[in-house]
Amino acid sequence: MSKVAVVRGERSLDTVYEALDLIPYKEALQRWDRVLIKVNFVTTKTWDTGTTTDPIVVEALINRVRELGKEVLVVETDAQVTNADKAVVKTGMKDMLDRVGVEFVNMRHSEEKIELPVTNGKALESIKVAKIATESAIISAAKLKGISDLGVTLGLKNMFGMLTSKWKFKFHRKGMHNVIHDVCSTLPPTLTVIDGFVGLKGFMPMGGTPVPFNAIIASTDSVASDSVGARIVGREPREIDYLRWLYESGLGEIENYEIVGDDIEPLKEIFANA
Repeated sequence: MSKVAVVRGERSLDTVYEALDLIPYKEALQRWDRVLIKVNFVTTKTWDTGTTTDPIVVEALINRVRELGKEVLVVETDAQVTNADKAVVKTGMKDMLDRVGVEFVNMRHSEEKIELPVTNGKALESIKVAKIATESAIISAAKLKGISDLGVTLGLKNMFGMLTSKWKFKFHRKGMHNVIHDVCSTLPPTLTVIDGFVGLKGFMPMGGTPVPFNAIIASTDSVASDSVGARIVGREPREIDYLRWLYESGLGEIENYEIVGDDIEPLKEIFANA
């Protein structure tokens, strides 16, 4: 049975470590020599607004990956309205990466890209990604967001940013549930870590009310971790199309998982009252 770690605690490296230690992340990463940590830079706002990945979460992931003797890179791509190279500076992520000696890669500018065919796609026949994404484990370091258009923005939605095109609105027109399904069924994350130190309650991924959950969610089953995140923000996982479709395609579990660590009921109350 899939395990989803939920750990409530202060904003610290130790809280992230505690969540990781409750799941088989070492086994999930074992066969890979390189690990990409995919952050969420949908905007240049800092982590405390609830919109971008907290540097502390990423630092903890870097430390754990390095302990396994693996190369690690932090990655993102430009979005329609956000330059990833500017976002890594303005969010404070660059200061941390310089301190620990890890490279940031804007995958839009990767010299080697590859076209991956999408099998049984909902909207896409293929996706273009950086070649290194096909040669590495991927950790989706997402944010805990409850928003109106998709219902949630969590680990699987974060993988939309693996597409190397800057002009992402063209994908929105194809239906985001369709596109997220096609991206994640073709290039699934190896591990999802959802940053809930400060999450978001709002009407779009870039705006809303910051929510201090003071929690981390982690799993090697990204459908299960997103299902737990959905429940925390008051959504029924099966009502989120891409979650249901990915479960039906065998990517992960939408109900048959074990929550280890802390109870999610207090987190649901925090979101409801925000």
